[in-house]
Amino acid sequence: MTIKAIIFDVDGTLADTEDAHRKSFNKAFAESNLDWHWDVPLYDKLLKVTGGKERIKYYVESFNTGFNKPADYDNFVKKLHAVKTVHYTAMMRAGDVPLRPGIKQLINDARKAGITLAIATTTTPENVGALLEVGLGKDWGSYFASVGCGDIVPKKKPAPDIFNWVLAELKLAPSDCIALEDSNNGLRSSLAAGLKTYVTVNQYTRAQDFSGAAAVFDDLSDLPAFYKTSGLGL
Repeated sequence: MTIKAIIFDVDGTLADTEDAHRKSFNKAFAESNLDWHWDVPLYDKLLKVTGGKERIKYYVESFNTGFNKPADYDNFVKKLHAVKTVHYTAMMRAGDVPLRPGIKQLINDARKAGITLAIATTTTPENVGALLEVGLGKDWGSYFASVGCGDIVPKKKPAPDIFNWVLAELKLAPSDCIALEDSNNGLRSSLAAGLKTYVTVNQYTRAQDFSGAAAVFDDLSDLPAFYKTSGLGL
């Protein structure tokens, strides 16, 4: 079977961004006069929930239950997340977070071979653009036939909605594609959409359960091994 498309997650997959997110949240908290601080062990727990706004709410509900919620709580969370996004995109544009090993070469090899590329992520369009403009260039959008991100679907990972949305845009069957993910939530999402999925782990996801993955790699620094395992034939 010939693989027609690769669907990429972003955070932790295309780049090791999770700690940049954590630091950006902390900058937003300080700027908003909140005495919150997310250290690495806490953020590891918060990553159980996908989506930045959802993660803030999870923190308040499960780890900061004494917080006095403002009257318009949803708007408070939305504004706080917007401040965080400003800090995060600034870090990306400064080139503080490079693409992970092998990613740029994989993208270039796949494009030369006529394999369609797509993105399925819970992060915002601003975050995706800030990262890939530095990593791939200002024309990065032309690399991808579909970019599914942020709030364009009602349910975020581990629900399959974002992958189903991308598959519909590509007009391809799940069997024609493979997915690249880095977390248990992402894997559950892609598998629920019927996609054969390969995982590259990072410091936050290394110990997670990846049952059902086609293969698990530390990274893609050994692309020939990945090409052989995945059947890409590149």
